[in-house]
Amino acid sequence: MQPELKSLRIDRSQKPLDQPAPWAVRWILIGVGILIALGAGRFIYGKLTAATEVDIVRVHASAPLAAGEGNVILNATGYIVAAHKIELAAKVVGKVAWIGVDKADKVKAGQMLVRLEDDEYRARLMESKGQLETLKARLAQAEHGSRPEEIAKSKADVDQARVDQQNARVTLARTTDLVRQGVLSKQALDDAQARYDGAAAKVASLDRAYELVRLGPRQEEIDALRAQVNQAQGTLNYAQVQLDNTIIRAPIDGTILERNVERGEFVTTGFVGDKGAKGYVVSIADLHDLEVELDINQNDFAKLGPTQPGIVTTDAYADRKYQGVIREISPEANRQKATVQIKVKVVNPDNYLRPEMNASVAFYSTQKSEGGRTETRSAVVIPASAVRDSAVFMVVSGKAVRKTVKVGGTTAQGVQIAEGLIGGEDIIANPPADLKDGQRVRPKQS
Repeated sequence: MQPELKSLRIDRSQKPLDQPAPWAVRWILIGVGILIALGAGRFIYGKLTAATEVDIVRVHASAPLAAGEGNVILNATGYIVAAHKIELAAKVVGKVAWIGVDKADKVKAGQMLVRLEDDEYRARLMESKGQLETLKARLAQAEHGSRPEEIAKSKADVDQARVDQQNARVTLARTTDLVRQGVLSKQALDDAQARYDGAAAKVASLDRAYELVRLGPRQEEIDALRAQVNQAQGTLNYAQVQLDNTIIRAPIDGTILERNVERGEFVTTGFVGDKGAKGYVVSIADLHDLEVELDINQNDFAKLGPTQPGIVTTDAYADRKYQGVIREISPEANRQKATVQIKVKVVNPDNYLRPEMNASVAFYSTQKSEGGRTETRSAVVIPASAVRDSAVFMVVSGKAVRKTVKVGGTTAQGVQIAEGLIGGEDIIANPPADLKDGQRVRPKQS
């Protein structure tokens, strides 16, 4: 069988009948490539034209504002302060004997708030009264002069002295004769002469005293007594004032902001210590006279006028608005901050406002519309992140549409749109950096 096996061979020069032709293979490969290219193109096109997920918010218009109020020219933030805060201190030193108010109490002008111990001041007052009464009595005595009884007594003393002088004269004459006769010694004459001279001097002295009693005190003495009375009256008034100052009263109608002392604590006028004497007892302010204290950048300062109006809002009550107007502009700028401090008076404050609250003021233009009419329109506030290059992206029929807007100012809720939106539009809150006008978008799934 070996020769037969060798004769069995496969003729490879002839192609099988079921093998496709080369041109068919080429067309098959071309078709497969086209299908793959179409699939890849569709995939890429789907990726490129897929809707971008974005945060969509509905624009709401707030309550209508006047045309001037809507034209915000500057927004600033600061703090509410009391226009006139008073730290009420004592004018005298002493311990607190009684305190009748607490924080947040309403008080009236003249109401007693604190009373200090006053025993020492009452004693000084009584002493001053006694000194004044004594000096007044002496002045009255000097002004009225001598009494008739005093003048009569002085006249009687003079007459008595004259009688004694006459008796001494007679005695002197008799003694002189007796000495001349040798009855008495020279010593007796000297004694008689001395008694006469003494009587004569006494008459002269009493006579002058009588004239002084009759004329009364000198005018200079009366003037000196009057000056002493005035001085004593001043001392008495000062003692009374010191006593009155032990009672501390409210100088205005207002609200107690802080109570700084307790009963038994020492109050002084000279020094203040954390654990020692206190310098003031309470702080008080009229909460119906409030201001917003603002630091305005020097670059924005030129936008404001002396009585520029504005709308005041607070973070605590964002839905409440208050009319404000510039009351005070600092005469000097702050070099370190490059700002100028201004104070805006709150025209219509209520019980919702508190000192030291955060506050925002939207200053607006007071220009009127044509014809002098005051138009009204709604204020539109949107998130600040929605504005990019002075435009926003609205969502219309599933596509992002770029809309140019005019930003009026910044508020606690976002930015205020002066032109471009009227409310009711759907906008993209935070548009992606590569978002294009007309690009398909869809809201993000929660």
